[in-house]
Amino acid sequence: MTQLTSKNSPSTDTYTLSIQVSLNGLSFCTTSNATITHVEEDYFGIQLSPQLVLDKIKYTFDKHPALQKNFSRVEVIYQNTLYTTVPKALFTSELLKEYLQHTIKVLPNDFIAYDELEQHEMVIVYIPYTNINNFFFETFGSFTYKHTTSVLIDQLLLKEKNTTQKTIYAHMTAKSFDLIVFSKGKLLLCNSYNYETAQDFIYYLIFTAEQLQFNPETFLLQFLGDIRTDSDCYKIATTYIRHVQIETIDLNITPIVDSSLAHKHFILLSTF
Repeated sequence: MTQLTSKNSPSTDTYTLSIQVSLNGLSFCTTSNATITHVEEDYFGIQLSPQLVLDKIKYTFDKHPALQKNFSRVEVIYQNTLYTTVPKALFTSELLKEYLQHTIKVLPNDFIAYDELEQHEMVIVYIPYTNINNFFFETFGSFTYKHTTSVLIDQLLLKEKNTTQKTIYAHMTAKSFDLIVFSKGKLLLCNSYNYETAQDFIYYLIFTAEQLQFNPETFLLQFLGDIRTDSDCYKIATTYIRHVQIETIDLNITPIVDSSLAHKHFILLSTF
């Protein structure tokens, strides 16, 4: 997790803000005295440029009363496919570009950040949106930012550390999904895919399972995120995978959030 701090940060009260940003939409959650006061999302319907996403963020902050507070803590979570995972033992901050260029196209002016998952001896290297970082720095003076996979891996490794089974987690959003694969408590793979149809989703899922030699009759598929039992992706998964569940969410937050809301905003609410 990376923090940007201004020397002249304004005084703040007990409000906190967590905002999740992607090119397809944004969502945010505010709290006061550790109690959730607002959760909301804005799905754009199409993928926008980082500049147009920033315009959306500025408009939302200008118009939404819940965002016009003095926040004591602000956290931005970036959701994109511009990342890779690196074992801590192999990581050095001088090689950030080299880690990424094997899987994505890195432009000369790209700023590269990284999140250290100390408890798990792992580093997430990724490209945040610099223009959006600049906006939050100018607006709040001090804030932290991280990648969505940092939250996912951290939460799921804690859950899986004592298990003996093989599990694939599929964290779903409207236009993309993350696959996080475990075997006997060890992380084997974390990757993200864009999709348009349920057929796209099942293709990537089955291909991943085959490459890892996971038997569809025996491994467990756990869904997270924007998913329901009547969703096309859930229904097609049950056709090919014997053991399919929507993961039960048990978040330590107040007030207790509706289970469907907790599921959909798992990453956002996991930051509290």
